[in-house]
Amino acid sequence: MRTFVRIVETGSLSAAARQLSTTQATVSRRLQSLETLLGARLLLRTTHATKLTDDGERCYQHARRVIDSWLALEDEVGQAEDEPVGVLRVRAPHAFGQDQLLKPLTEFLQQYPQLSVEWMLNDKSVDFLSDYIDCAIRVGAEVDPATVSVLLAEVPRSVVASPELLARFAPVSVPEDLQTLPWIAINTFYQHHVELFDGESTAPARVAIPPRLSTDSLHVARNTALTGLGVAVVSSWTVQEDIREGRLVHLLPEWQPAALPVHLVYPWSRYYPARLRRFLEMMKQVMPGIAGMRKPESEK
Repeated sequence: MRTFVRIVETGSLSAAARQLSTTQATVSRRLQSLETLLGARLLLRTTHATKLTDDGERCYQHARRVIDSWLALEDEVGQAEDEPVGVLRVRAPHAFGQDQLLKPLTEFLQQYPQLSVEWMLNDKSVDFLSDYIDCAIRVGAEVDPATVSVLLAEVPRSVVASPELLARFAPVSVPEDLQTLPWIAINTFYQHHVELFDGESTAPARVAIPPRLSTDSLHVARNTALTGLGVAVVSSWTVQEDIREGRLVHLLPEWQPAALPVHLVYPWSRYYPARLRRFLEMMKQVMPGIAGMRKPESEK
């Protein structure tokens, strides 16, 4: 049943085989065994697609419930105080995943010795079925109504540039002055304009920007800003030391971009294993206190 569910959710026998770390022939045999056991054809396969039969659809719905019940049993039987076991597959953004979150992740693993974590760093949108992951940490992304999304914290951002770059241009005193400078765009958050808020005006100052470089990497934006290539809007935690040491200048501190929300997202299910529940509890507790984070405005 697990193999059958994985075939349905990945869309093919070959994808299911990859996720189950087995061969396509083994997956095919398991499917045939299930069809023989039930006396029904569950899938219609062509060279281009795999489609559920009516019996297959009913089998899939029942199989999901049986597997959820089995996961609950695995979690509860023989586990003291609902201690998490097994493997938790988590996707996190590159910058967060290799810097800010490593300490709480390590402490989490030390607390639960029977648990393992697959820590996958990727800034792209998440597909839980095809990527075969349990949850994802998303920064600044729109909430997908098809998933469960828990707001954990916010990430303040800053407008920064190197002193060498600023020396070549007129002083920046109002948001409109930024339009005359070259820019580095983080294209997952801004590409052709930025919006800045002063905390008093009802409407933001919308500034058109001419990007010299567009990237999806926070580290690339910060490192190229250090070279004097352009102005960048980056997460404040990445440049605090650079500003303090004079390598970067914090421009217009009274006009700042909106903070980015940080969510933990996971697919809806009838049952969530202890490893996911404990990870969510840990993230809700530690995320607002991580350097560079803050509680969401709605919770202040």
